[in-house]
Amino acid sequence: MPKRTYSSMFVSFLLLAIPAAAQQDSGAKQVIRPAAPAGPNETPKIIAATDPNYVIGAQDVLDISVWKEPEVSRVVPVRPDGKISLPLLNDVQAAGLTPAQLAAQITDSLKKYVTNPQVTVIVTTINSQRVYILGEVTRPGAFPLLPNMTVLQALSSAGGFTQFAREKSIYVLRTEDGKQVKHPFNYKDVVNGKNSDQNIVLKAGDTIVVP
Repeated sequence: MPKRTYSSMFVSFLLLAIPAAAQQDSGAKQVIRPAAPAGPNETPKIIAATDPNYVIGAQDVLDISVWKEPEVSRVVPVRPDGKISLPLLNDVQAAGLTPAQLAAQITDSLKKYVTNPQVTVIVTTINSQRVYILGEVTRPGAFPLLPNMTVLQALSSAGGFTQFAREKSIYVLRTEDGKQVKHPFNYKDVVNGKNSDQNIVLKAGDTIVVP
């Protein structure tokens, strides 16, 4: 009986050890970092990290990870001038690039100092893309722009209307070709399934006015 017990323990150890080693090899090749614990900023983090077309902007927060080079890896904010500061490289232009483009740029620059650098860039906090809601709402102000966010979804973030709100006369102000354009939005029609084309997808910098 004891021999069977030790034998079973040895087999179990092998079954546990082999996948662990395989995971290490896979991580070294794919440069995949473990997911961070869920937190209050989890939603914007996931959106930014999984959207390959997201363009980094000023005040975004980036997690720069260089495989097996912890002294170079950093969590850094994008400065108002659009740059970030990294060891060895000093200032690096980040704004206007996607995470993949920035990772490629950092990789090329690090080749002078690190053998075969493997870099990942994750946007952990989105601060650069915002929309604004003004007028007769409970909580007017600036709100993070989430991908494919519509007027109706943005209004839900503002805490509802005041008793004086003219819900049929809401409009979106957007700058197009250097000119300010007004897009009407009849809240009562949209929530009742009418004029759904007024529930447009918002862009960074849009202002929703609730008169």
